[in-house]
Amino acid sequence: MPENPAHPACSVRPAALSDEAALGELDRATWSTLHAVMPRPQPPYAPFFDERHRPEGFLVAEVRDDAGELRPAGYIRLVPASPLACNAHVQQIQGLVVAGWARGRGVARALLRAAFATARGDGANRMTLRVLGHNAPARALYESEGFVVEGVLPGEFFLDGRYVDDVLMGRSLAP
Repeated sequence: MPENPAHPACSVRPAALSDEAALGELDRATWSTLHAVMPRPQPPYAPFFDERHRPEGFLVAEVRDDAGELRPAGYIRLVPASPLACNAHVQQIQGLVVAGWARGRGVARALLRAAFATARGDGANRMTLRVLGHNAPARALYESEGFVVEGVLPGEFFLDGRYVDDVLMGRSLAP
């Protein structure tokens, strides 16, 4: 995929097996109860890619760091919402991560827009996601990109000593 014209330092491309180490490190470095429901990863670390998490389901954003080196700055995971043929028109975001050093450079927005284009290219006309209720920055980003709240599962998760809502969001992919 081409460089994002709104943020010329950010480009988005499909993931490759060679991204395994970098994406695993990025995933561990950004872990937080703001967005994660699984426990903090501990060594020995499981592989980033596995049978359910194939490279084909990920897009990777690359940004030039302060040294001018192009490196992975984030990723988004995009999967079918379900295995049902009657639901094939819906894609679901199941992970969006941006490195701390790359925040504020339009990486998350570039990843979302690339995911929209990829999903449309795959024949989808709708996209959904789930976000934790207390993750205000992510919710604001998703809303600014056309997502609306379509449902809330109150107190669905118990994180850091409190109950947290699971917020279901969706949007049309129609142009």
